Amino acid sequence: MDYELRPVSKTDNEVEVEKGSLTEQPQEALPRHLKARHLSMITIGGTIGTGLFLASGNSIAQAGPGGALVAYGSIGIMVYFLMTSLGEMATYMPVSGSFNTYGSRFVDPAFGFALGWNYWYVWTTTIAVELSASSVIVRFWLPNVPSFIWSLIILVIIMGLNCISVKGYGESEYWFSMIKVITVVIFVIIGILVAAGVLGGKTYGFSNYTIGEAPFRNGFGGVVSVFLVAGFSFQGSEMVGITAGESSNPEKNIPKAVKQIFWRILLFYILSIFVIGLLIPYNDPKLMEANENDPNAIAQSPFTLGFEMAGLGPAPSIMNAVILTTILSAGNSGVYAASRTLWVLANEKKAPRFLRKVTKNGIPIYALLFTCGFSCITFLSSLFGDKVVYNWLLSSSGVAGFVAWFGIAFNHWRFRRAFLAQGKKLSDLPYRAKFYPFGPILACVCCIIVIFGQAYFIITQHPFQWTNLLANYIGVIGFIILFFGYKIVHKTKLVPLMECDFSRLNVQ
Repeated sequence: MDYELRPVSKTDNEVEVEKGSLTEQPQEALPRHLKARHLSMITIGGTIGTGLFLASGNSIAQAGPGGALVAYGSIGIMVYFLMTSLGEMATYMPVSGSFNTYGSRFVDPAFGFALGWNYWYVWTTTIAVELSASSVIVRFWLPNVPSFIWSLIILVIIMGLNCISVKGYGESEYWFSMIKVITVVIFVIIGILVAAGVLGGKTYGFSNYTIGEAPFRNGFGGVVSVFLVAGFSFQGSEMVGITAGESSNPEKNIPKAVKQIFWRILLFYILSIFVIGLLIPYNDPKLMEANENDPNAIAQSPFTLGFEMAGLGPAPSIMNAVILTTILSAGNSGVYAASRTLWVLANEKKAPRFLRKVTKNGIPIYALLFTCGFSCITFLSSLFGDKVVYNWLLSSSGVAGFVAWFGIAFNHWRFRRAFLAQGKKLSDLPYRAKFYPFGPILACVCCIIVIFGQAYFIITQHPFQWTNLLANYIGVIGFIILFFGYKIVHKTKLVPLMECDFSRLNVQ
């Protein structure tokens, strides 16, 4: 594909001022072509994935139907507060790859540097995971074709969708997400009809909520263990902040997307888990067997089991196609988020300068290719050495995602304090986060609990393996090294509230 690289010019570029270097730096602009419907579906695409279609069954098996509902409901409330915090900042200061920019302006340039590279790392490893999972999914239909061939094909498709234009990415993600939404809605409706005895020939009612240890299995410990899984499932909902810099009307579109997040979580996760609990007892062995790394996992997906109970014979093939779409969506979003984050880091002199280049279609092409190259190398590590390196990267990305969430909440806490300290009025904010400061403080506390809670469950495992503990915290260790390394080299300090930079980007 032939790309034309645009020269930097003052007339069509934004100027980003970084506190700490005190330099004005022209940068190539990204076009604002994402509409409200794109942002809404991108946010949905970030939250609906294999965590719902496969891992939800395992969650019910661990904590019972009631425990799973409590865990997912609790993390959903936290995510709602987190997204309102991000919405307030992204609406006032819309910029692609916003986390590191906010961290540099309102906390410390070193914090923004570490936060940006941490988030890029999370998504590049996620892309590798999706490439690996895609080969497993396709093997369901074509078991004799080498797995890496399908992973390569999926990577080419994802790169192609992101190379067309930002509008091309938005449209593809819109339809990917629409397939997932339709699947969940149909499952909930059919599941309720099956539980009521209208379909399937048997009435289940609430009987599965009262058998054995149900509705709560393993007590509080079971709820906490699923709380960790639920948090990993919801990662990606922060995509609304990444898309802010390319939204056609951020002051209108971002608040609309943020306000819908809570109801989406309620519908897609809470209702789905509730229906699964109605249909399948928590002690059904099949709930423990659903795993995206198992070529037979689709047959054990609680969604597949529910459709089969309704008499839908081709359910495994249907769900396999849906989950393949989910993987395409996750990889598509991953390339978009990581490339934009890397592009902003380059514009703030926190990444190699050549990554700033933008094509005539508004694509940060070198940042995109660099991201895909790193993801490809990570994926290839799964083919050698008994997957040791690959498994370490995979384990660390989940906890590193909570570091990014913590950064969002902490950035907002500092943002609002600085905003008021400088005499600005809350009425000047296009969108205000509700329940401040309770919201960001709760989100920070929850993220810390999840980050260190993961260590507790690893330590209490028998036999204890220190390599598992280290693998899960590679991302956290990397964040700390990046933070203090940048701080020492550039001698940065905590930005005083009165010096926090609120200069707004030119929103076209």
